[in-house]
Amino acid sequence: MLKSINDNHPYRGVRSGVSLFFNRVWSGWKYELAGFFIFALSWIAVTQFIFTRPELYHFKGFLPGPTLAALADAFQNTKFWVSVFASLRRIVLGIAISASIGLPLGVLIGFFARLRKLTYSPIQFVRMISPLSWMPIALLLFASFESAVHFLIVMATICPIILNTAVGVMDINPQWIKMALNQGASNVQLIQTIVIPYSIPHMMTSIRFAMGIAWIVLVPAEFLGVSSGLGYLINDARDTMEYDKLMAVIIAIGILGFILDRVFQRMQHRYS
Repeated sequence: MLKSINDNHPYRGVRSGVSLFFNRVWSGWKYELAGFFIFALSWIAVTQFIFTRPELYHFKGFLPGPTLAALADAFQNTKFWVSVFASLRRIVLGIAISASIGLPLGVLIGFFARLRKLTYSPIQFVRMISPLSWMPIALLLFASFESAVHFLIVMATICPIILNTAVGVMDINPQWIKMALNQGASNVQLIQTIVIPYSIPHMMTSIRFAMGIAWIVLVPAEFLGVSSGLGYLINDARDTMEYDKLMAVIIAIGILGFILDRVFQRMQHRYS
């Protein structure tokens, strides 16, 4: 059989590898891109149907055209990025406090059955309280609005972190524990060598879940009186009736939250 000249070309394998890579990327992303496309069309259709009516014409800033123009302006505005980093700082600090308290408690509650029975009802009770209902107490307890926002984020995220971590510990194969105990392992050794390593994926899931909750609570928490942040920008746009800027900040919150979740998802898959 005669071979084509291209069969022995030195870059033939490279081209096939690149083609395979892009095929895999496309096969994984095509449904997500289709979902975003349908979502965008739905947004355009709904806003065009609602905000083009004469009685709602003063809300035309919610339409896609003005919103996207305001979003493009926001990306070039230093004030916008100052608020973005202020919100991210509050999220990171609040979740760091929750994780430093919730992860050890979750490990202990999942490992010790008596402690789990003792704390289950109080944790469930606190979990069912809306985080935003702590606002008046936060303002009384803390002298600064920054500390109050951090407190609200902690109250919103600490219970999910504790419960998800405890579930991960309880999921450990009991035969592993028995084998380690038969070898003379202490509780501290069990926690260090079996419980914590096995529970890391559950810990990552709990932090990712808590991050989503914190991102939701952050915006109304920033209505308290802070002078920066995405919630502040929304409140300011509402007061000045700049509805295109208001909708642009809402879209920006969705974009930033989506990116944060994807970054953490990649980290979760890597360490799992």
